Amino acid sequence: MITKKAQKNKQNKPIVGRNQRFAILASRGELLFHAGDVATLWRIKNKNTLHKTLSRYVTQGLINRLHKGFYSLKAPSDIDPYLLGVKSLHTPAYVSCESVLFHDGVINQLPTEITLISGVSKRYIVAGKRFRSRKMRVQFLMNDTGIEMKNGVRVATLSRAVADMLYFNPKKYFDASNSKLIDWKLVGNVAKAVGYSIIVNYETDASRNFSPQAFRPDKARGRSFSPR
Repeated sequence: MITKKAQKNKQNKPIVGRNQRFAILASRGELLFHAGDVATLWRIKNKNTLHKTLSRYVTQGLINRLHKGFYSLKAPSDIDPYLLGVKSLHTPAYVSCESVLFHDGVINQLPTEITLISGVSKRYIVAGKRFRSRKMRVQFLMNDTGIEMKNGVRVATLSRAVADMLYFNPKKYFDASNSKLIDWKLVGNVAKAVGYSIIVNYETDASRNFSPQAFRPDKARGRSFSPR
């Protein structure tokens, strides 16, 4: 008969087999992971042991070290850049703003960085790719209105990306602001559902669809802003 103590000790015993360790990662569908993640999965409590184990796997070509404490099972070139950026942050995040706006043809200038939104503000490089994360309040960040899952990554729809952009930069100019690409009524609905202090006024115009006027009150100075 196995006692509760023996069962507990068995559960806390480190997973030692290399094949077993990688089988655990494969079962979770993990292509990217942080050292702390596998420390828990492989039940390795000693940091030095964990470091030596991961270094050995890197040397053997079993995993790739992307930066300190961050690894991949595949070559970085074979991994979706959006996934690289989000997983590297190791905190809730989603793709939005310029990356989505350019992809959907709303701005013409190619972004030099993949733009994310998370709980931290930082610029960083992973596997030669540049990323920018804008910091957002958690209640907005975790609101999934206008956000879709694509290949395991949260990505803003165009309407959410426009609302996000105006949240961060009320004066942002959109090259396609007067085209049919932007549904300003939907942008306003998304902004309201998320809780942004953004007001989107739109009016039908026979010659150019919607004429948007969006602003966020500047509480510190008591002013309002136009997006252009």
